[in-house]
Amino acid sequence: MSGFWNAWVWVLTLGTLAGCLWLLQALTTKRKEKRPAEKSTTGHVWDGDLVELNNPLPRWWLWLFWITGIFMIVYLVIYPGLGTFAGIGGWSQTSQYEAEMAAAEKRFGNVFAAFSGVPLPELETDPDALRLGRNIFLNRCATCHGSDGRGAKGFPNLTDTAWLWGDAPDTVIETITNGRTGMMPALGPALGEQGVTEVIAWLRALPKLPASAAADPAGLAPDVAAGRQKFLSFCIGCHGADAKGNQILGAPNLTDTDWLHGSTDADIRDVLMNGRTNQMPAQHDYLTPDRIRVLAAYVLSLGNSGGAQP
Repeated sequence: MSGFWNAWVWVLTLGTLAGCLWLLQALTTKRKEKRPAEKSTTGHVWDGDLVELNNPLPRWWLWLFWITGIFMIVYLVIYPGLGTFAGIGGWSQTSQYEAEMAAAEKRFGNVFAAFSGVPLPELETDPDALRLGRNIFLNRCATCHGSDGRGAKGFPNLTDTAWLWGDAPDTVIETITNGRTGMMPALGPALGEQGVTEVIAWLRALPKLPASAAADPAGLAPDVAAGRQKFLSFCIGCHGADAKGNQILGAPNLTDTDWLHGSTDADIRDVLMNGRTNQMPAQHDYLTPDRIRVLAAYVLSLGNSGGAQP
């Protein structure tokens, strides 16, 4: 926070507080000076003799305001509330979060540490590890991948065999720990509408073609052959000549039935024209290595069991 805004918060906060307390004091003093028998009115008169009295607040109500003002002063001294002043108590959201996390780790850390030396394939069949992993999954992963791990449009299904970055245990741990960012560049400006239509025709035909036909454009329909040529010019670097993808890059296999962003012609056209950027957020700031291991075991168990819950 800059010096100007720091000063602004101080002036605005303390000025408002001082103004409220001054108003209370002024009204209280005016009441004391008023003779008990004398009635104060607002000056409004109706029907000649109907007036509106200006009675002071009850004393107990005034004291509640004073107590509130004093509480505000004490609060601003102890806790942060005045610009960059941290308060004499040293409290902050971050310090409280870290303290609570440290207490939780002290209480539950040994539970997860018991699985630290166990290979992931063994953890995939351990009911206790899977229960722990499922609890973490529901808290950290279900928002995107769904409570059953089957994902949604734009979010990978974790219960099938199509893994963008690979399903090796170490790879899954790396994905969870440090996250992934996948990018499909927008090819609309380079391909044009007709070019995109031709690439879609090639992608539709490719799974049905034998390997020899896919390698030799002879005999292909004109739009399919044109799409093949454009694919080899623009897409081969990530998806490979056979369009089976590259897990090192997170490039998907385009010859199967698993389409992350939808499999209709309109969906594919939208991706080709406008591109996509997907991010799997890193979890190392939120989960310890032991927790990541049991989470990885649970995720792998979903793929091996077809989504059956432990």
